[in-house]
Amino acid sequence: MSDDERLHAAVLISPAGERRRQRSQRRRAAAQLQAERRTSESAEAKEQANLERAERHATTYLPAAGERGPEALRTPGRFRLPRHQDTSATLAAAYPFLAEAGLGSAGVFVGQDLYSGGSFVYDPWELYRQGTITAPNVILAGIVGSGKSALAKSLYTRSLAFGYRVYIPGDPKGEHTAVARAVGGRAIELGHGLQNRLNPLDAGYRPGHLTDAQWVTTVAARRRDLIGALAETVLNRSLSPLEHTAIDTALAATVRSATVPVLPMIVDHLLSPTRDPDGRLAEDGRQVGHALRRLVAGDLGGLFDGPSTVAFDPTLPMITLDLSRVTENSTLISVLMTCASAWMEAALLDPAGGRRWVIYDEAWRLMSQPALLRRMDAHWRLARHYGIANMLVFHKLTDLDNVGDQGSVRRALAASLLANAETRIIYRQEQDQLGATTTALGLTRTEQTLLPGLGTGQGLWRIKDRSYVVQHQLHPDELALFDTTARMTTTEQTTDSSEGSRP
Repeated sequence: MSDDERLHAAVLISPAGERRRQRSQRRRAAAQLQAERRTSESAEAKEQANLERAERHATTYLPAAGERGPEALRTPGRFRLPRHQDTSATLAAAYPFLAEAGLGSAGVFVGQDLYSGGSFVYDPWELYRQGTITAPNVILAGIVGSGKSALAKSLYTRSLAFGYRVYIPGDPKGEHTAVARAVGGRAIELGHGLQNRLNPLDAGYRPGHLTDAQWVTTVAARRRDLIGALAETVLNRSLSPLEHTAIDTALAATVRSATVPVLPMIVDHLLSPTRDPDGRLAEDGRQVGHALRRLVAGDLGGLFDGPSTVAFDPTLPMITLDLSRVTENSTLISVLMTCASAWMEAALLDPAGGRRWVIYDEAWRLMSQPALLRRMDAHWRLARHYGIANMLVFHKLTDLDNVGDQGSVRRALAASLLANAETRIIYRQEQDQLGATTTALGLTRTEQTLLPGLGTGQGLWRIKDRSYVVQHQLHPDELALFDTTARMTTTEQTTDSSEGSRP
Protein backbone atom coordinates (compact mmCIF):
# COMPACT_ATOMS: atom_id res chain seq x y z
CA MET A 1 0.00 0.00 0.00
CA SER A 2 1.34 3.45 -0.93
CA ASP A 3 1.75 6.39 1.42
CA ASP A 4 -1.24 8.18 -0.13
CA GLU A 5 -3.42 5.12 0.33
CA ARG A 6 -2.35 4.89 3.95
CA LEU A 7 -3.25 8.54 4.54
CA HIS A 8 -6.69 8.08 2.96
CA ALA A 9 -7.25 4.96 5.03
CA ALA A 10 -6.28 6.81 8.21
CA VAL A 11 -8.78 9.54 7.41
CA LEU A 12 -11.69 7.31 6.37
CA ILE A 13 -11.32 4.69 9.05
CA SER A 14 -11.68 6.33 12.46
CA PRO A 15 -11.46 4.58 15.83
CA ALA A 16 -14.72 3.99 17.67
CA GLY A 17 -15.72 6.77 20.06
CA GLU A 18 -13.47 9.37 18.39
CA ARG A 19 -14.83 12.91 18.61
CA ARG A 20 -15.53 15.18 15.63
CA ARG A 21 -12.79 17.56 16.65
CA GLN A 22 -10.22 14.80 16.60
CA ARG A 23 -11.39 13.66 13.18
CA SER A 24 -10.97 17.19 11.81
CA GLN A 25 -7.45 17.39 13.17
CA ARG A 26 -6.62 14.04 11.56
CA ARG A 27 -7.91 15.23 8.13
CA ARG A 28 -5.95 18.49 8.33
CA ALA A 29 -2.74 16.59 9.20
CA ALA A 30 -3.24 14.25 6.24
CA ALA A 31 -3.83 17.20 3.87
CA GLN A 32 -0.71 18.93 5.15
CA LEU A 33 1.39 15.83 4.49
CA GLN A 34 0.07 15.62 0.92
CA ALA A 35 0.84 19.28 0.30
CA GLU A 36 4.38 18.91 1.62
CA ARG A 37 4.92 15.88 -0.63
CA ARG A 38 3.68 17.74 -3.72
CA THR A 39 5.91 20.71 -2.86
CA SER A 40 8.95 18.44 -2.53
CA GLU A 41 8.26 16.72 -5.85
CA SER A 42 7.77 20.05 -7.61
CA ALA A 43 11.06 21.34 -6.24
CA GLU A 44 12.89 18.24 -7.43
CA ALA A 45 11.37 18.51 -10.93
CA LYS A 46 12.27 22.20 -11.14
CA GLU A 47 15.85 21.48 -10.09
CA GLN A 48 16.16 18.73 -12.73
CA ALA A 49 14.80 21.07 -15.41
CA ASN A 50 17.32 23.74 -14.40
CA LEU A 51 20.18 21.24 -14.70
CA GLU A 52 19.08 20.16 -18.16
CA ARG A 53 18.67 23.78 -19.27
CA ALA A 54 22.16 24.63 -18.01
CA GLU A 55 23.61 21.62 -19.85
CA ARG A 56 21.94 22.71 -23.09
CA HIS A 57 23.29 26.23 -22.72
CA ALA A 58 26.82 24.89 -22.09
CA THR A 59 26.79 22.73 -25.27
CA THR A 60 28.06 24.30 -28.54
CA TYR A 61 26.05 23.36 -31.62
CA LEU A 62 26.87 23.88 -35.32
CA PRO A 63 24.70 26.72 -36.65
CA ALA A 64 21.92 25.70 -38.99
CA ALA A 65 23.49 27.72 -41.81
CA GLY A 66 27.02 26.43 -41.12
CA GLU A 67 30.05 28.23 -39.74
CA ARG A 68 31.50 31.16 -41.60
CA GLY A 69 34.94 31.68 -43.10
CA PRO A 70 37.66 29.03 -43.29
CA GLU A 71 35.94 27.03 -40.52
CA ALA A 72 32.83 26.41 -42.60
CA LEU A 73 31.95 22.74 -42.44
CA ARG A 74 28.86 22.53 -44.58
CA THR A 75 26.50 24.49 -46.82
CA PRO A 76 23.05 25.67 -45.72
CA GLY A 77 21.32 23.38 -48.17
CA ARG A 78 20.88 19.73 -47.45
CA PHE A 79 23.08 17.19 -49.22
CA ARG A 80 20.74 15.04 -51.29
CA LEU A 81 21.61 11.89 -53.20
CA PRO A 82 19.31 9.85 -55.41
CA ARG A 83 18.23 6.63 -53.82
CA HIS A 84 20.39 3.69 -54.82
CA GLN A 85 20.34 0.09 -53.74
CA ASP A 86 23.28 -2.28 -54.04
CA THR A 87 25.26 -4.87 -52.09
CA SER A 88 27.57 -3.80 -49.29
CA ALA A 89 30.55 -5.31 -51.14
CA THR A 90 29.95 -3.01 -54.13
CA LEU A 91 29.15 0.11 -52.11
CA ALA A 92 32.29 -0.34 -50.02
CA ALA A 93 34.33 0.47 -53.13
CA ALA A 94 31.89 2.82 -54.90
CA TYR A 95 30.90 5.17 -52.09
CA PRO A 96 32.69 8.46 -52.90
CA PHE A 97 33.70 9.37 -49.35
CA LEU A 98 35.76 6.26 -48.68
CA ALA A 99 39.47 6.14 -49.69
CA GLU A 100 42.27 3.58 -49.55
CA ALA A 101 44.33 3.86 -46.36
CA GLY A 102 47.60 3.72 -48.31
CA LEU A 103 50.80 1.79 -47.72
CA GLY A 104 51.89 3.59 -44.58
CA SER A 105 54.70 6.08 -44.09
CA ALA A 106 57.75 3.77 -44.19
CA GLY A 107 59.52 4.00 -47.53
CA VAL A 108 60.52 6.32 -50.35
CA PHE A 109 58.27 9.30 -51.04
CA VAL A 110 56.81 9.08 -54.55
CA GLY A 111 54.10 11.74 -54.73
CA GLN A 112 50.42 12.21 -54.01
CA ASP A 113 47.66 9.65 -53.95
CA LEU A 114 45.08 11.35 -56.18
CA TYR A 115 42.12 9.64 -54.50
CA SER A 116 42.92 10.16 -50.83
CA GLY A 117 45.02 13.31 -51.26
CA GLY A 118 47.68 11.94 -48.94
CA SER A 119 51.34 11.21 -49.53
CA PHE A 120 52.26 8.00 -51.31
CA VAL A 121 55.43 6.12 -50.37
CA TYR A 122 56.84 2.86 -51.68
CA ASP A 123 59.56 0.45 -50.58
CA PRO A 124 59.45 -3.17 -51.82
CA TRP A 125 61.63 -4.40 -48.96
CA GLU A 126 59.39 -2.77 -46.35
CA LEU A 127 56.24 -4.11 -48.01
CA TYR A 128 57.79 -7.57 -48.10
CA ARG A 129 58.63 -7.30 -44.39
CA GLN A 130 55.03 -6.34 -43.64
CA GLY A 131 53.70 -9.24 -45.70
CA THR A 132 51.91 -6.97 -48.19
CA ILE A 133 53.83 -8.51 -51.11
CA THR A 134 55.76 -11.74 -51.54
CA ALA A 135 57.87 -10.72 -54.56
CA PRO A 136 59.90 -7.45 -54.55
CA ASN A 137 60.14 -7.10 -58.35
CA VAL A 138 58.58 -4.20 -60.28
CA ILE A 139 57.13 -3.85 -63.79
CA LEU A 140 56.99 -0.27 -65.13
CA ALA A 141 55.28 0.42 -68.47
CA GLY A 142 54.26 3.62 -70.23
CA ILE A 143 54.34 5.27 -73.63
CA VAL A 144 57.08 7.72 -74.57
CA GLY A 145 56.70 11.01 -72.72
CA SER A 146 54.48 9.67 -69.94
CA GLY A 147 57.16 10.11 -67.24
CA LYS A 148 58.07 6.50 -66.51
CA SER A 149 61.83 7.12 -66.84
CA ALA A 150 61.71 9.94 -64.29
CA LEU A 151 59.82 7.68 -61.89
CA ALA A 152 62.41 4.91 -62.18
CA LYS A 153 65.27 7.35 -61.57
CA SER A 154 63.64 9.02 -58.59
CA LEU A 155 62.77 5.66 -56.99
CA TYR A 156 66.32 4.36 -57.04
CA THR A 157 68.07 7.68 -56.26
CA ARG A 158 65.82 8.39 -53.28
CA SER A 159 66.53 4.86 -52.07
CA LEU A 160 70.24 5.68 -51.77
CA ALA A 161 69.49 7.64 -48.59
CA PHE A 162 68.30 4.36 -47.01
CA GLY A 163 71.60 2.62 -47.79
CA TYR A 164 70.40 0.82 -50.93
CA ARG A 165 72.63 0.45 -54.02
CA VAL A 166 71.79 0.53 -57.71
CA TYR A 167 73.08 -1.68 -60.55
CA ILE A 168 72.15 -1.07 -64.18
CA PRO A 169 73.66 -3.86 -66.32
CA GLY A 170 72.85 -2.08 -69.58
CA ASP A 171 71.79 1.46 -70.48
CA PRO A 172 71.29 1.56 -74.27
CA LYS A 173 70.49 5.29 -74.36
CA GLY A 174 72.94 6.51 -71.70
CA GLU A 175 70.12 8.09 -69.67
CA HIS A 176 71.49 6.95 -66.31
CA THR A 177 75.09 8.10 -66.78
CA ALA A 178 74.55 11.64 -65.48
CA VAL A 179 72.54 10.29 -62.55
CA ALA A 180 75.30 7.84 -61.56
CA ARG A 181 77.93 10.57 -61.56
CA ALA A 182 75.69 12.97 -59.63
CA VAL A 183 75.18 10.49 -56.76
CA GLY A 184 78.83 9.49 -56.49
CA GLY A 185 78.57 6.29 -58.51
CA ARG A 186 80.27 5.23 -61.71
CA ALA A 187 79.19 4.99 -65.33
CA ILE A 188 81.26 2.56 -67.39
CA GLU A 189 81.15 3.59 -71.03
CA LEU A 190 81.80 0.93 -73.65
CA GLY A 191 81.88 1.34 -77.40
CA HIS A 192 84.07 1.57 -80.46
CA GLY A 193 86.75 4.23 -80.18
CA LEU A 194 86.95 4.04 -76.38
CA GLN A 195 89.79 2.56 -74.38
CA ASN A 196 87.61 0.54 -72.00
CA ARG A 197 87.73 -3.24 -72.31
CA LEU A 198 85.58 -5.86 -70.63
CA ASN A 199 87.06 -9.33 -70.22
CA PRO A 200 84.26 -11.93 -70.13
CA LEU A 201 86.60 -14.38 -68.38
CA ASP A 202 87.37 -12.17 -65.38
CA ALA A 203 86.98 -13.94 -62.06
CA GLY A 204 85.01 -10.94 -60.80
CA TYR A 205 84.03 -9.97 -57.30
CA ARG A 206 84.48 -12.67 -54.67
CA PRO A 207 81.86 -12.82 -51.90
CA GLY A 208 83.36 -13.21 -48.47
CA HIS A 209 81.39 -16.31 -47.50
CA LEU A 210 82.93 -18.58 -50.20
CA THR A 211 85.83 -20.91 -49.45
CA ASP A 212 88.73 -21.32 -51.90
CA ALA A 213 87.29 -24.53 -53.32
CA GLN A 214 83.85 -23.00 -53.67
CA TRP A 215 85.31 -19.94 -55.36
CA VAL A 216 87.23 -22.00 -57.93
CA THR A 217 84.10 -23.99 -58.76
CA THR A 218 81.99 -20.83 -58.96
CA VAL A 219 84.42 -19.07 -61.32
CA ALA A 220 84.67 -22.11 -63.60
CA ALA A 221 80.89 -22.47 -63.82
CA ARG A 222 80.42 -18.75 -64.44
CA ARG A 223 83.00 -18.72 -67.25
CA ARG A 224 81.48 -21.77 -68.88
CA ASP A 225 77.95 -20.34 -68.75
CA LEU A 226 79.06 -16.96 -70.04
CA ILE A 227 81.02 -18.32 -73.02
CA GLY A 228 78.03 -20.47 -73.93
CA ALA A 229 75.65 -17.52 -73.60
CA LEU A 230 77.87 -15.32 -75.79
CA ALA A 231 78.06 -18.02 -78.45
CA GLU A 232 74.27 -18.51 -78.40
CA THR A 233 73.74 -14.75 -78.71
CA VAL A 234 75.99 -14.43 -81.77
CA LEU A 235 74.75 -17.66 -83.39
CA ASN A 236 71.13 -16.84 -82.51
CA ARG A 237 70.42 -20.45 -81.61
CA SER A 238 71.00 -22.97 -78.85
CA LEU A 239 74.26 -24.90 -78.63
CA SER A 240 74.50 -28.59 -79.33
CA PRO A 241 76.05 -31.06 -76.84
CA LEU A 242 79.13 -31.35 -79.07
CA GLU A 243 79.60 -27.58 -79.03
CA HIS A 244 79.31 -27.51 -75.25
CA THR A 245 82.07 -30.11 -75.06
CA ALA A 246 84.27 -28.06 -77.38
CA ILE A 247 83.78 -24.98 -75.19
CA ASP A 248 84.59 -26.90 -72.01
CA THR A 249 87.78 -28.30 -73.54
CA ALA A 250 88.90 -24.90 -74.88
CA LEU A 251 88.18 -23.19 -71.55
CA ALA A 252 90.11 -25.79 -69.55
CA ALA A 253 93.11 -25.48 -71.88
CA THR A 254 93.03 -21.68 -71.67
CA VAL A 255 92.89 -21.63 -67.86
CA ARG A 256 95.84 -24.05 -67.66
CA SER A 257 98.01 -21.97 -69.97
CA ALA A 258 97.31 -18.42 -68.74
CA THR A 259 97.05 -16.64 -65.42
CA VAL A 260 94.63 -14.10 -66.89
CA PRO A 261 92.55 -15.91 -69.54
CA VAL A 262 91.05 -13.75 -72.30
CA LEU A 263 88.59 -14.42 -75.09
CA PRO A 264 91.13 -14.61 -77.98
CA MET A 265 92.70 -17.62 -76.25
CA ILE A 266 89.33 -19.39 -76.20
CA VAL A 267 88.92 -18.71 -79.92
CA ASP A 268 92.39 -20.12 -80.67
CA HIS A 269 91.72 -23.31 -78.71
CA LEU A 270 88.33 -23.75 -80.38
CA LEU A 271 89.66 -23.37 -83.92
CA SER A 272 93.00 -25.14 -83.29
CA PRO A 273 92.70 -27.53 -80.31
CA THR A 274 96.05 -28.66 -78.82
CA ARG A 275 94.89 -32.23 -78.22
CA ASP A 276 92.80 -33.23 -81.22
CA PRO A 277 94.45 -36.17 -83.04
CA ASP A 278 91.49 -37.00 -85.30
CA GLY A 279 90.29 -33.42 -85.90
CA ARG A 280 86.83 -34.14 -84.51
CA LEU A 281 87.09 -31.57 -81.72
CA ALA A 282 88.02 -28.78 -84.14
CA GLU A 283 85.08 -29.71 -86.36
CA ASP A 284 82.64 -29.74 -83.41
CA GLY A 285 83.71 -26.28 -82.22
CA ARG A 286 84.21 -24.67 -85.63
CA GLN A 287 80.96 -22.66 -85.74
CA VAL A 288 81.27 -21.62 -82.11
CA GLY A 289 84.87 -20.56 -82.67
CA HIS A 290 84.00 -18.42 -85.69
CA ALA A 291 81.04 -16.90 -83.82
CA LEU A 292 83.25 -15.88 -80.89
CA ARG A 293 85.88 -14.63 -83.31
CA ARG A 294 83.46 -11.83 -84.21
CA LEU A 295 83.97 -10.56 -80.66
CA VAL A 296 87.75 -10.55 -81.11
CA ALA A 297 88.60 -9.57 -84.67
CA GLY A 298 85.28 -9.12 -86.48
CA ASP A 299 82.61 -6.46 -86.57
CA LEU A 300 82.01 -6.87 -82.82
CA GLY A 301 85.69 -6.67 -81.90
CA GLY A 302 87.59 -4.12 -79.89
CA LEU A 303 85.68 -4.52 -76.61
CA PHE A 304 86.39 -8.06 -75.41
CA ASP A 305 89.83 -8.86 -76.81
CA GLY A 306 91.99 -8.12 -73.76
CA PRO A 307 92.12 -7.81 -69.96
CA SER A 308 89.50 -5.60 -68.35
CA THR A 309 90.44 -1.93 -68.00
CA VAL A 310 87.62 -1.25 -65.55
CA ALA A 311 86.87 -2.84 -62.20
CA PHE A 312 83.52 -3.52 -60.58
CA ASP A 313 83.33 -1.86 -57.17
CA PRO A 314 80.25 -3.14 -55.28
CA THR A 315 80.70 -0.52 -52.54
CA LEU A 316 79.73 2.34 -54.86
CA PRO A 317 76.17 3.62 -54.49
CA MET A 318 75.46 3.16 -58.19
CA ILE A 319 77.05 1.47 -61.21
CA THR A 320 75.71 1.65 -64.74
CA LEU A 321 76.97 0.33 -68.05
CA ASP A 322 76.59 3.03 -70.73
CA LEU A 323 75.97 1.42 -74.15
CA SER A 324 74.83 4.55 -75.97
CA ARG A 325 77.77 4.36 -78.40
CA VAL A 326 76.74 0.96 -79.76
CA THR A 327 73.00 1.45 -80.22
CA GLU A 328 73.28 0.80 -83.96
CA ASN A 329 74.26 -2.84 -83.43
CA SER A 330 71.61 -4.87 -81.59
CA THR A 331 73.81 -7.98 -81.44
CA LEU A 332 76.66 -6.04 -79.85
CA ILE A 333 74.29 -4.56 -77.27
CA SER A 334 73.03 -8.04 -76.40
CA VAL A 335 76.58 -9.34 -76.04
CA LEU A 336 77.59 -6.39 -73.87
CA MET A 337 74.59 -6.78 -71.60
CA THR A 338 75.21 -10.50 -71.31
CA CYS A 339 78.79 -9.81 -70.24
CA ALA A 340 77.74 -7.04 -67.88
CA SER A 341 75.07 -9.18 -66.24
CA ALA A 342 77.59 -11.93 -65.57
CA TRP A 343 80.20 -9.35 -64.51
CA MET A 344 77.88 -7.88 -61.89
CA GLU A 345 76.38 -11.20 -60.94
CA ALA A 346 79.05 -12.14 -58.40
CA ALA A 347 78.36 -9.01 -56.35
CA LEU A 348 74.67 -9.05 -57.12
CA LEU A 349 74.16 -12.54 -55.75
CA ASP A 350 76.15 -11.92 -52.57
CA PRO A 351 73.69 -12.34 -49.64
CA ALA A 352 75.84 -9.94 -47.59
CA GLY A 353 75.70 -7.24 -50.26
CA GLY A 354 72.72 -5.42 -48.76
CA ARG A 355 69.61 -4.27 -50.55
CA ARG A 356 70.06 -3.43 -54.22
CA TRP A 357 67.98 -2.18 -57.11
CA VAL A 358 68.67 -3.80 -60.50
CA ILE A 359 67.23 -1.75 -63.35
CA TYR A 360 66.60 -3.31 -66.76
CA ASP A 361 65.82 -0.44 -69.13
CA GLU A 362 64.62 -0.89 -72.73
CA ALA A 363 63.24 -4.33 -71.91
CA TRP A 364 62.33 -5.15 -75.50
CA ARG A 365 66.06 -5.42 -76.29
CA LEU A 366 66.73 -7.74 -73.36
CA MET A 367 63.87 -10.12 -73.95
CA SER A 368 64.85 -10.67 -77.57
CA GLN A 369 67.91 -12.67 -76.45
CA PRO A 370 67.28 -16.12 -74.90
CA ALA A 371 70.51 -16.07 -72.85
CA LEU A 372 69.67 -12.72 -71.27
CA LEU A 373 66.08 -13.77 -70.68
CA ARG A 374 67.15 -16.91 -68.82
CA ARG A 375 69.62 -14.94 -66.68
CA MET A 376 66.96 -12.34 -65.85
CA ASP A 377 64.46 -15.04 -64.93
CA ALA A 378 66.97 -16.59 -62.51
CA HIS A 379 67.63 -13.20 -60.89
CA TRP A 380 63.92 -12.54 -60.48
CA ARG A 381 63.23 -15.90 -58.90
CA LEU A 382 66.12 -15.48 -56.43
CA ALA A 383 65.37 -11.83 -55.62
CA ARG A 384 64.09 -12.52 -52.10
CA HIS A 385 67.03 -14.74 -51.22
CA TYR A 386 69.65 -12.20 -52.30
CA GLY A 387 67.83 -9.07 -51.14
CA ILE A 388 67.47 -7.47 -54.58
CA ALA A 389 64.55 -5.75 -56.29
CA ASN A 390 64.46 -5.94 -60.09
CA MET A 391 62.72 -3.29 -62.16
CA LEU A 392 61.79 -3.97 -65.78
CA VAL A 393 61.04 -0.81 -67.79
CA PHE A 394 59.32 -0.94 -71.18
CA HIS A 395 56.70 0.88 -73.22
CA LYS A 396 53.73 -1.50 -73.37
CA LEU A 397 52.76 -4.93 -72.11
CA THR A 398 52.28 -6.22 -75.64
CA ASP A 399 56.10 -6.26 -75.85
CA LEU A 400 55.83 -9.54 -73.96
CA ASP A 401 53.84 -11.01 -76.85
CA ASN A 402 56.75 -10.39 -79.22
CA VAL A 403 59.06 -12.67 -77.24
CA GLY A 404 59.21 -15.99 -79.04
CA ASP A 405 56.34 -17.94 -80.55
CA GLN A 406 53.12 -18.77 -78.76
CA GLY A 407 53.76 -21.66 -76.39
CA SER A 408 57.56 -21.39 -76.66
CA VAL A 409 59.97 -21.47 -73.74
CA ARG A 410 60.94 -17.83 -74.33
CA ARG A 411 57.31 -16.74 -74.17
CA ALA A 412 56.90 -18.68 -70.91
CA LEU A 413 59.99 -17.03 -69.45
CA ALA A 414 58.72 -13.57 -70.38
CA ALA A 415 55.34 -14.32 -68.81
CA SER A 416 57.05 -15.53 -65.63
CA LEU A 417 58.74 -12.13 -65.25
CA LEU A 418 55.30 -10.55 -65.06
CA ALA A 419 54.01 -13.24 -62.70
CA ASN A 420 56.97 -12.75 -60.33
CA ALA A 421 56.39 -8.98 -60.08
CA GLU A 422 53.62 -8.08 -57.66
CA THR A 423 54.12 -4.35 -58.22
CA ARG A 424 52.88 -3.22 -61.64
CA ILE A 425 53.03 0.48 -62.47
CA ILE A 426 51.16 1.44 -65.62
CA TYR A 427 51.50 4.91 -67.08
CA ARG A 428 49.50 6.26 -70.01
CA GLN A 429 48.62 3.67 -72.67
CA GLU A 430 47.15 4.09 -76.11
CA GLN A 431 43.61 2.92 -76.86
CA ASP A 432 44.77 -0.06 -78.93
CA GLN A 433 46.80 -1.36 -75.97
CA LEU A 434 44.03 -1.32 -73.39
CA GLY A 435 42.70 -4.80 -74.13
CA ALA A 436 46.06 -6.53 -73.85
CA THR A 437 47.00 -4.53 -70.75
CA THR A 438 43.72 -5.33 -69.04
CA THR A 439 44.05 -9.03 -69.80
CA ALA A 440 47.68 -9.26 -68.68
CA LEU A 441 47.13 -7.44 -65.38
CA GLY A 442 43.52 -8.38 -64.64
CA LEU A 443 42.39 -4.75 -64.48
CA THR A 444 38.82 -3.75 -63.68
CA ARG A 445 36.75 -1.77 -66.17
CA THR A 446 37.25 1.39 -64.11
CA GLU A 447 41.02 0.94 -64.09
CA GLN A 448 41.02 0.29 -67.83
CA THR A 449 39.20 3.55 -68.57
CA LEU A 450 41.72 5.48 -66.46
CA LEU A 451 44.81 4.59 -68.52
CA PRO A 452 44.29 6.70 -71.68
CA GLY A 453 43.52 9.84 -69.65
CA LEU A 454 46.49 9.73 -67.28
CA GLY A 455 48.62 12.87 -67.39
CA THR A 456 52.39 13.16 -67.36
CA GLY A 457 53.74 11.62 -64.18
CA GLN A 458 50.43 9.97 -63.28
CA GLY A 459 50.34 6.21 -63.00
CA LEU A 460 48.10 3.36 -61.95
CA TRP A 461 49.91 1.37 -59.25
CA ARG A 462 48.76 -2.23 -58.87
CA ILE A 463 50.38 -3.67 -55.74
CA LYS A 464 49.16 -7.22 -55.45
CA ASP A 465 45.36 -6.78 -55.14
CA ARG A 466 45.37 -3.07 -54.23
CA SER A 467 45.20 -0.13 -56.65
CA TYR A 468 46.32 3.51 -56.44
CA VAL A 469 46.44 6.43 -58.85
CA VAL A 470 49.56 8.42 -57.98
CA GLN A 471 50.92 11.74 -59.19
CA HIS A 472 54.70 11.54 -59.20
CA GLN A 473 56.36 14.66 -57.77
CA LEU A 474 59.91 15.83 -58.53
CA HIS A 475 62.21 18.38 -56.94
CA PRO A 476 63.45 21.01 -59.44
CA ASP A 477 66.99 19.60 -59.17
CA GLU A 478 65.67 16.11 -59.91
CA LEU A 479 63.69 17.42 -62.85
CA ALA A 480 66.81 18.99 -64.35
CA LEU A 481 68.88 15.84 -63.77
CA PHE A 482 66.28 13.35 -65.01
CA ASP A 483 65.21 15.32 -68.10
CA THR A 484 65.30 13.12 -71.21
CA THR A 485 64.11 15.83 -73.60
CA ALA A 486 67.21 18.04 -73.40
CA ARG A 487 68.26 17.35 -76.98
CA MET A 488 64.81 18.12 -78.34
CA THR A 489 64.60 21.30 -76.27
CA THR A 490 68.09 22.44 -77.23
CA THR A 491 67.41 21.82 -80.91
CA GLU A 492 64.24 23.84 -80.79
CA GLN A 493 65.93 26.73 -79.01
CA THR A 494 68.82 26.73 -81.50
CA THR A 495 66.45 26.69 -84.45
CA ASP A 496 64.38 29.52 -83.05
CA SER A 497 67.41 31.70 -82.37
CA SER A 498 68.86 31.08 -85.81
CA GLU A 499 65.57 31.87 -87.49
CA GLY A 500 65.21 34.99 -85.43
CA SER A 501 68.59 36.26 -86.58
CA ARG A 502 67.74 35.94 -90.25
CA PRO A 503 67.18 39.20 -92.13
